[in-house]
Amino acid sequence: MRTLTIIFLFLLSAGATFAQAPAASVQKIGYADTEYIFSQMPQYKQIETDLKTHGTQLDNQLKAKYQEYESKLKAYQAGAATMVDAIRKDKETELTQLQENMEKFRQDAQASLQKKQTDLMEPIFSKIGKAIEEVAKENSYTFIISPQVGGGADILLYTDDKYNISDLVLKKMGITPTASAAPVKPK
Repeated sequence: MRTLTIIFLFLLSAGATFAQAPAASVQKIGYADTEYIFSQMPQYKQIETDLKTHGTQLDNQLKAKYQEYESKLKAYQAGAATMVDAIRKDKETELTQLQENMEKFRQDAQASLQKKQTDLMEPIFSKIGKAIEEVAKENSYTFIISPQVGGGADILLYTDDKYNISDLVLKKMGITPTASAAPVKPK
């Protein structure tokens, strides 16, 4: 009987300990859909337009370089049979140089577009990050996670919308979310 009493007291104290432990270490986790937040910001359309304009300018420059190459290639092909070897070698070297210049321009253009995107987006994402931090502190969240990971892959397999702080973040930044654009829900 004494053994049963000791076991009962042990189980009772263990149960009380477990009952208290979760209350002391409750962690509140929320998520913020940064793509949705960004799409709601007034700067979104302007950044989108600026990037498209920059991309179009770079594309037009590349097309001009390609047209120059095509023109010189056709001229070379038309007269290659009658050219002196030294002139033919010069033309071939020139065509090779033009190809290399086009490839370098293509790489530089891609880097330029990425830099432009970073320059335009960095202050916005910094602002969003600050607002997320403030909302998390005000609402006692331990963690705020994002449903997107580079490339848009979901890291959340299930979410309850009551933990989505995206609209709170927008309100913190003084932006009223539009009803037509709902946050993207993970699959």
